[in-house]
Amino acid sequence: MTEALALSRSRTYPVGVARAFDTLLPLPLPTLFSRRYAALPAIREVRDQGGEWSIVGQTRTIVLADRGTMRETLVSLDRPTSFGYRIDGVHGPMRPLASSIDGLWTFEKAGTGVRITWSWSVHPSSSATSLLMPAFGRMWQGYARQALERLEGLLLS
Repeated sequence: MTEALALSRSRTYPVGVARAFDTLLPLPLPTLFSRRYAALPAIREVRDQGGEWSIVGQTRTIVLADRGTMRETLVSLDRPTSFGYRIDGVHGPMRPLASSIDGLWTFEKAGTGVRITWSWSVHPSSSATSLLMPAFGRMWQGYARQALERLEGLLLS
């Protein structure tokens, strides 16, 4: 099996750390991930989420625009510095690429604002080849850039 693919993207915003954290954590995923990037689909809806996304151990089902689904579990929460999640139960077009994904959002003071970093550690499926993962990584970087640009408008509104 191919080793995990580490991906990360950061951006700085002119808002406080706590405000950024408190805006992003409960944000509906389709609001932030509303657009496809290359082969990575938009998020269409979230199902099976009981209440606001805020309790370690909470799970939800992510439904992608390509009809794929994934289960997300909130695995860590350290307000206002970070929250982490695990994606597994991948079904649909992404299944041949990833068996699971460990995601982390971090928030750190940067001057008078905040630097937000979104990271993924992608655990390839048994059918993923070492040739596919770099292409997946390049697509993810564009997807992350797009999401972080969208986040700017949400933080500043």
